[in-house]
Amino acid sequence: MAGLPNMASTTKGSRSPRARKGSLLRSLRWLAFVPVASRVPMYARLVWVLALDPRIPASRKAVLAGAAGYVLLGRDLVPDDIPVLGGIDDLAVVILAVEVFFDGIPDEILDEKIAELEIDREAFRRDMAQVRRLTPAPVRRIIRRLPEAFDAAGRFVKQSGIEPRVRAWITDARPGPAS
Repeated sequence: MAGLPNMASTTKGSRSPRARKGSLLRSLRWLAFVPVASRVPMYARLVWVLALDPRIPASRKAVLAGAAGYVLLGRDLVPDDIPVLGGIDDLAVVILAVEVFFDGIPDEILDEKIAELEIDREAFRRDMAQVRRLTPAPVRRIIRRLPEAFDAAGRFVKQSGIEPRVRAWITDARPGPAS
């Protein structure tokens, strides 16, 4: 039949050696995250301790809150029903948010908390470098602008005089005790 694709050429087994090699290399890059994954609980404690530190700018904390909201609200770019891909968008948002959060923390505060939690400083730096290598540069540039946007929005709210209304709206939106 004319116009129909040759099914033999679209099967998985018929991919070129170059395509298979590219796929293999991408898979191997993801395997490099296994050691990072084993340190996630330790890094989660670090994020928690830093988020509670009053010296950390609210705009950086807002990035974490935005990522948590994205994950918890369930409105995904890729529906969770799709195997594997459904969870990757959530993971990507969290990883990017944590990266932006760490990028905005002064080195002396970060080093203080790393030492306080007895985290291997060199392993932390290697892990963060690895995450950055897998994040496309254009995405990192866009995401890094978020804290500035949050700061600008906060200044606008304060200067416009609508801060009390915004605070009331946020507090009224919180779920109350179950009746």
